[in-house]
Amino acid sequence: MMHSHWRSTNRLTREDAEVGADAVSVGNTPLVRLQRIPTGITTAAIYVKCEWLNPAGSVKDRPAFWMIRDAERRGLLQGERSLLDSTSGNTGIALAQIGASRGHRVTLCMPANANAARQRLLRLLGARLILTDPLEGDDGARTTAKRMAIENPNDYVYLDQYSNPMNWQSHYYGTAPEIWRQTDGTITHFVACMGTSGTFTGNSRRLAELNPAIERIAVQPDAAYHGIEGTKHYATSDVPPIFDPSLVDLQVEVSTEEAQEMARRLAREEGLPAGTSGGAAVSAALKVGKDLSSAVIVAILPDNVMKALADPNWAEQTS
Repeated sequence: MMHSHWRSTNRLTREDAEVGADAVSVGNTPLVRLQRIPTGITTAAIYVKCEWLNPAGSVKDRPAFWMIRDAERRGLLQGERSLLDSTSGNTGIALAQIGASRGHRVTLCMPANANAARQRLLRLLGARLILTDPLEGDDGARTTAKRMAIENPNDYVYLDQYSNPMNWQSHYYGTAPEIWRQTDGTITHFVACMGTSGTFTGNSRRLAELNPAIERIAVQPDAAYHGIEGTKHYATSDVPPIFDPSLVDLQVEVSTEEAQEMARRLAREEGLPAGTSGGAAVSAALKVGKDLSSAVIVAILPDNVMKALADPNWAEQTS
């Protein structure tokens, strides 16, 4: 069966996570309190987790490392087999960088209209790109990757970030304990955008165990066609198998315009050059925090804007 080996994977220990993260410098990213943007909106403390300071530049370094290490440990990368997955950019970059550092071939399916700078970086890192129909988006890229894995099982190790439990476990054992330590256990609200949902699912599951009173806020675009990179509009797309809706205490929808404006403000007012998904998370955090006075809200900034600056949209925003 196609994904049975992922379902049977044993959970790794927290010690494994910390030793592995130290080995490749993944994780232990800073938590920064916003100083100016919340002024006049809320007196709640709003913190952001700066995930672009991972080696390959995004939160996706965490699941990429865990998925590759799991495949290695289970002997799946024998001979000339290539790691295979679909991506819109960040996961692919993390897989390509870690794969190159560990001597693995990497094949990535991605929409043909994906950011040109990301495509160039992926090729520089040695990844083979399979460009798919842009009108089919991320779901089309995933369908292509699935088909390739089925048709050529001896050539590929299909990681499938949407189904692979290593995705959410990288956050359960890594990111969430970091946030808990960095806030001295005072966190009251957790906010994250959802693409594969690994960041939201893993953090929410662990934080709820540490303190069931923590509210977990899932952020999504407000429309099917949007410009918030790395996120999915679940109502009109395939819902990732690893997503657990029971973990959602509140869902907040954010428009592309809100996310872009907040990304600009984060750069200009806080010195944090976050991407649009980070802008969306902070927008949602402010919506949640406006009626609170003593909350400690943590929002995830998945990446920065550097790889997107060549896009015409960002050229207009920074002129």
